Amino acid sequence: MTTSTDSVDERPPPPRARMSRDRFERGLLGVLKPVVIAFLFLITAFPFFYMVMLSVRDIQELILDPGSILPRSPTFDTYVNVLERQGFLTFIRNSAIIAVASVAVTLLISIPGAYAVARLRFFGRRQVHFLFLAVYLFPAIVLAIPLFVLFTMIGLRGSLVGLILVYIAQTVPVTVYMLRNYFETVPQSVEEAAAIDGCSRLSTIWRVVLPLSKPALMATGLYAFMIAWNEFLFALLFLVERRDSWTVSLGLSQLAGSIEIPTTVLMAGSVVLTLPIVIVFFASERLLTEGLTAGAEKG
Repeated sequence: MTTSTDSVDERPPPPRARMSRDRFERGLLGVLKPVVIAFLFLITAFPFFYMVMLSVRDIQELILDPGSILPRSPTFDTYVNVLERQGFLTFIRNSAIIAVASVAVTLLISIPGAYAVARLRFFGRRQVHFLFLAVYLFPAIVLAIPLFVLFTMIGLRGSLVGLILVYIAQTVPVTVYMLRNYFETVPQSVEEAAAIDGCSRLSTIWRVVLPLSKPALMATGLYAFMIAWNEFLFALLFLVERRDSWTVSLGLSQLAGSIEIPTTVLMAGSVVLTLPIVIVFFASERLLTEGLTAGAEKG
């Protein structure tokens, strides 16, 4: 009798109950999903929105009404001050040169390196990408002093070229790892068909692999761009003696360390530092998302 009762209790619920539960869960998720997305967007975007609002406020208005968010009479004098008087036009040019050069050379090195790890067979192939990432076991400050001494000896301290070399060394290991995962998802049959048509290895990479890897190239390129644009430690170490070679991050640190600079001007400088990354991110958001997730199929 007990066995019969237990078997009845363990029976699954009827189809109507399962449908009702499924409908309830779908309805609940349908309501919670936009609420959670809106909440996360709000807490993420509000600091940047507040920073922009502060950057277009007059300093006297901010002193008289510090609790207000929206400015009564927006002004762009703060941006004129930052770009012209504080020299941020020069800093933006330097940061752009460093970032673009770092991205170009990083991809130029990473593409053949990642393809070799993904496709070629050689001794230590499975361990080589872990050796690449081993550079991140050492804090940046540990590498800073030897690099400072080396660049002083060879005359690269204070030059943009030396800083570009440092950023390339920082980003190449990760970009090789990211591209290697993506290249492994490209069907080998496509490359074999190109080889049958007479394409060499380099021609196959250029005509077949790279067009199929645009999302991964965008993701790795944006990663290298963000590192080169925002990095502060090595820029301070190598460029602090030459103001005409400063990057935006160095210029912003100068504003933050001065008691004579109004808060509104400091916020304008922060917007100048942040806005290019935001624009590039949203302009390439679709390709960036594909590039970050496509390599998850194999690893």
